[in-house]
Amino acid sequence: MLDATTRLFEEIDRRGYEPRLAKTVGTVRLDLQEGPQTTHWLLHVDHGRMKVSRENTEADTVVATSPALFEDIATGREHGIAAILRGDMTVTGDARLLLQVERIFPGDPESRGPRRRFQQGVR
Repeated sequence: MLDATTRLFEEIDRRGYEPRLAKTVGTVRLDLQEGPQTTHWLLHVDHGRMKVSRENTEADTVVATSPALFEDIATGREHGIAAILRGDMTVTGDARLLLQVERIFPGDPESRGPRRRFQQGVR
């Protein structure tokens, strides 16, 4: 069984293109740290074209958090920006890039706003 984080990044990679990121260029590396083990996800964005890998290479933006917290972000139960403001997640590098990429993460499943409708395919 795949966890929500893996499903999220596989879906992003499968989509390949995201029109909401058409003006975005850069790399975001996510470091999920639990004890001595760190799992890496690297998202390349080039004018909306997206590619995901598990590389541990330099990135324009590096986000560090726990696997459990990112699991909540991947399911929409938690908001990434709120986690940063609380100090539960750290960002180094270009934080603006994270703000742009964060738009493609799932919203609150209980939400009825435009973000949730877009993700459900309703326009």
